[in-house]
Amino acid sequence: MIDAYALYRRLEHVPLGKRVFGLAFSAAAPYFRSVRPQVVEVAPNRAVVTVPKRRRVQNHIGTVHAIAACNGLEAAMGLLAEASIAPTHRWIPRAMDVRYLARSTTDLTCTAVTEPGAWSPAAGDAPSEVPVTVTATRADGVVTVEGTIHLYVTPRSPQSPQSPQAPQSPRP
Repeated sequence: MIDAYALYRRLEHVPLGKRVFGLAFSAAAPYFRSVRPQVVEVAPNRAVVTVPKRRRVQNHIGTVHAIAACNGLEAAMGLLAEASIAPTHRWIPRAMDVRYLARSTTDLTCTAVTEPGAWSPAAGDAPSEVPVTVTATRADGVVTVEGTIHLYVTPRSPQSPQSPQAPQSPRP
């Protein structure tokens, strides 16, 4: 598995690097292509993407559809998780609680943040939950969607092909 955060750091200062990274990210998680997230920032405990307002993501009243906003929030959360989690652990979304506060009439800036200590492994490698605070904001600064995405975090299995401890099998 590719280290998404390491790839982002390699590309972020290259001309069109963030765009290339965004395309690679969307290829790895094809459903995100529907909202075409544009990566703005990726760091431990924080990630920001924009979701352009375009016809494909609009609802019947011409605003960005609530679920398209949620897709942008989940894309930001995924980037944050990849940049924040220990390589010995894995994550999966368990729940998403959101509130729709205002109409999304412009491009949306989707931000995901966590507390710095949230990613510390639980005692004895017990599963843990990491709450990720997410917001979608219009160009005028109005928050249109806010909520929390709850991640279930567990140690990687030593047999997992994505685990750093897993032995590599020789290629034929």
